[in-house]
Amino acid sequence: MIYINSKPQEKETCANTIVHVSLEDNSDGYLNFQQGEILHFDKPYGWTSFRVVKHVRHFICERLGVKTLKVGHAGTLDPLATGVVTICTGRATKLIEQLQYHTKEYEATLCLGATTPSFDQEHPLDATFSTTHITRELVEQTLQYFKGEIWQVPPVYSACNVDGKRAYLYARKGQEVELKPKLLVIDEIELLDFQRLADYQPSPHRRRDPEEDQSDLLLGAELYQLKIRVVCSKGTYIRALARDIGEALHCGAHLMALRRTRVGEVRVERCLDPDQFEAWLKEQKVAPFKND
Repeated sequence: MIYINSKPQEKETCANTIVHVSLEDNSDGYLNFQQGEILHFDKPYGWTSFRVVKHVRHFICERLGVKTLKVGHAGTLDPLATGVVTICTGRATKLIEQLQYHTKEYEATLCLGATTPSFDQEHPLDATFSTTHITRELVEQTLQYFKGEIWQVPPVYSACNVDGKRAYLYARKGQEVELKPKLLVIDEIELLDFQRLADYQPSPHRRRDPEEDQSDLLLGAELYQLKIRVVCSKGTYIRALARDIGEALHCGAHLMALRRTRVGEVRVERCLDPDQFEAWLKEQKVAPFKND
């Protein structure tokens, strides 16, 4: 049986609570990381999902006085994205595959009129395109074509398995990779904002070329910033969706920012800040580790 618990955050209203899920009844208030806890974190920008795992494992092991503990995440979130990452401990790691099937909600910011090899800002721009035909009405109309079941080809810069290796390992060597399209479901897609992008700012975390100079590429380019909300199924690459939206609009596009705002029923406002996890953990009652 799964037990859902919540604890009000300091200096917040009772509506904003940190939720964790226990695999055993902890009505006595004790967290049992060995039996299994499911915690939700708001992943910071620049962090990998595995870094969140290592961070959480470190402080839990320190609190329990053990060298290691089973800890894993239920769905990767790209380093350049922020938002909900679900972390499972102990026996709860057996639920990871089940948890990955929860519906996810994102808020994504796209740049229209320019592309990158990775479809996000991990790599520098490789081309710009005319946007003179782009209007808000055209964007809203085009977005509706992506609602429902769609076939999506994953990015080559991804962790998809190709002949026993990750696709990005081939892509980084300049080798061609052919990935098969996957059937996905976009439950909702909504335009939140649309405006001219006067000053394009690359990500500080992008892979740099020592001779990189994009001033000529951006000279005369008229770019647009597009913000959308997407509710989708497991396996959806939002940066691949950005690529496909750009192709449908005949202007090219890439992802500039991404925030996972919900997984299942858990919203990002109710998630733990990894940087505050150590302090939060010190305030909790924790069941001692039992050797089998």
